Amino acid sequence: MELVNVLPHVNASLNGLATLLLIVGFVLIKQGKVNAHKWTMLSCFGVSTIFLGCYLFYHSLLTDHGKPFPDYPPSWVRYSYYAMLLSHVVLAAAVPFLALITIYHGLKDNRAAHRRIAKWTFPIWLYVSVTGVLVYLCLYQFFPAQAAS
Repeated sequence: MELVNVLPHVNASLNGLATLLLIVGFVLIKQGKVNAHKWTMLSCFGVSTIFLGCYLFYHSLLTDHGKPFPDYPPSWVRYSYYAMLLSHVVLAAAVPFLALITIYHGLKDNRAAHRRIAKWTFPIWLYVSVTGVLVYLCLYQFFPAQAAS
């Protein structure tokens, strides 16, 4: 199997792992396990960084503009997909900046600033990770391209 065919599955797996790490990190901090939270969130950032590298590499390999959403699902499904995709892309552009600012304040032990920005970063990052998996599922599992007849 060519690399260009494998990378979407790798990217979805990395997004899924980031989602899991975000949730575990959230639970850990609610339990007061600050050190475990720190290392879990740094791992999540590492996984997300690897995802971004793989995602950009995948798109550099494409000779076209990527995998289009098929025409056969009902229009409400297509509109829902495109609305999700649009919100995913817009918010995904903010995640690296939000994450870096949040991590910076956490590592500097500036807890008030860390908490303040994390209240925005966490739900946005979680939404982007979950919708990344949903975009993959829509394109490759739920509504795969149909063979030409």
